Amino acid sequence: MRLISFLVLLLLTSPGMAYDPWQTLAPGMDLATFSASQPSKSGDSRITVLRIDPDLWSLELIGLGVDDDSSGLSAKQWSKTNGLTAAINAGMYATDYRTHVGYLRFRDHLNNDNVNGYQSVAAFDPRRDGLPRFRIFDLDRPGVSMKTILRDYASAVQNLRLIKRPGQSRWRQQDKRWSEAALGEDETGRILFIFCRSPYTMHELNNELLRLDIGVVSSQHLEGGPQAQLYINAGETEIEIFGSHGTSYRENDELSMSWPIPNILGVRPRASASK
Repeated sequence: MRLISFLVLLLLTSPGMAYDPWQTLAPGMDLATFSASQPSKSGDSRITVLRIDPDLWSLELIGLGVDDDSSGLSAKQWSKTNGLTAAINAGMYATDYRTHVGYLRFRDHLNNDNVNGYQSVAAFDPRRDGLPRFRIFDLDRPGVSMKTILRDYASAVQNLRLIKRPGQSRWRQQDKRWSEAALGEDETGRILFIFCRSPYTMHELNNELLRLDIGVVSSQHLEGGPQAQLYINAGETEIEIFGSHGTSYRENDELSMSWPIPNILGVRPRASASK
């Protein structure tokens, strides 16, 4: 057994043998966990990325902003209640605990028609053939507006921008650090659910994401602090991660349970991958 283990290690570390961090959970869904190059002041300094092929998986919005449930659930609870394979925050929300901060439409349901100053819009459910199933748009790009996005897509979620296409960090350095849930797009158009419990500034986290071999070209901030969550239940893998750092009264790594959140972005297998 020791000889076999040594040979495997030798193969993985031999010149020309590239280490593949991705674990395939299901067709079109891969998971990887990376160690940040800059250690955080707390936690394990690890970044979890779930990579999703939108041709095989349908991105959907579930939550109080879509139905009339009386109370919020954790990302895990939303997933189990609605038969989702994975879920992450949909974005920040207003004091009524259901209205998204920024524009949000999911197919025929309009949660918030206010287009604010946030420059990132994730669009899905294309209205015609030939369009990418998923795309993160920059509203300050020439020719791009909410009107043009909604002309082409039935669903759109506006959030704060982290990385501008094609891979430019748009967050200045600051003192504030928090746990982070983010939505990204890679160079082939795949969806990225990104989570880091250890606290970083968004400038630092952007640099880490752009350093990693994940091909990220665009990303947006979904939620920070204890509300930030990622849940995955695919095959034999079940993972629930939630934040801890990032509020005026919580600056430690001691949170041991997920909080209720009003809205989530989740994925389920498409009925037909050929559609």
